[in-house]
Amino acid sequence: MPAELKFILFQMMVILPFIAGFLLKKKLADPSVFSRKLVRVNIIALDPLIALWSIWGLDLSGGLFMLPAAGILLSGAGFLIGLASPGLISLEDKSRKTFLISSCLANHGFTMGGFICYLIAGEKGLGLAAIFVSYFLPFVFTIVFPYAASSGHSIFSLDYFRRQFISLQNMPLYAVIAAICLKSCGINRPENFYFPLDLLIAISIILYYLTLGTNFSVKDLAGVKKLHLGLAVIKFFILPAAAWATLQFVHLDPAIEMVILIQSFMPAAIYSVVTSILYDLDTRLASGLFVANTLVFIMIVLPLIILARGILLQYPVSFHI
Repeated sequence: MPAELKFILFQMMVILPFIAGFLLKKKLADPSVFSRKLVRVNIIALDPLIALWSIWGLDLSGGLFMLPAAGILLSGAGFLIGLASPGLISLEDKSRKTFLISSCLANHGFTMGGFICYLIAGEKGLGLAAIFVSYFLPFVFTIVFPYAASSGHSIFSLDYFRRQFISLQNMPLYAVIAAICLKSCGINRPENFYFPLDLLIAISIILYYLTLGTNFSVKDLAGVKKLHLGLAVIKFFILPAAAWATLQFVHLDPAIEMVILIQSFMPAAIYSVVTSILYDLDTRLASGLFVANTLVFIMIVLPLIILARGILLQYPVSFHI
């Protein structure tokens, strides 16, 4: 299948399930229960397979490890900058955590960051973006999920450790550990074995955006203008400026610098909504922030990135992957 057609199909897998979930919501007795079931299907059955196969096949030699390291740094910076956002102090604990997780997690994956890297730099840009996003699942399951669940519990207790790390909900994390162990033991991923990665990713995306649709209400966009503005400033101004400034003082392959710079502009991630559903945070706020932030990106930031394509291509895609 041509790469262009594949991208069109993946974008449709975002839009149509979201609309379907939004329409289905009216017919559900309890949308929150339905959402949790869909999320757990993804986390227990699909995401572990995707994580195992993808990370098992990565080659982080030759400086490529700087890509996932940059992803972690951008996420951490988003969290720290979010702490200084106006209006955060007045929020309840669940809403405060929801906003900070939204400022922390960005859509670096195939449906957004990888897509933009492909538009700017072709298939090599997409390949580098796939390595960049390899940080995401380990970061979510070792940092974000425990943070979301920490309210009222001691993070140093054995019970907390058991509930957060010994759970079916952490199957993707176990898959990441398994993939790292296989690579450490010198066991390479089989080359001639057919693995339906595209199909699994497609089903996972459909389920996540169907979940988002069942949780979203137009009212979620109103009443928190300061938070929407604060998140937009973090995602589309402060983080890109910080990434650009940092890249002036380090010496990386130009292709790696280009991918890091593009990814620094990405909007909030669907996993910010997923986290709020799983850990009973402020789901309405998470959905509203995600949708509004994504719309600002698509209508304003993305056209500017496309217009600046010539400047970005001053970073030639010379890295071999």
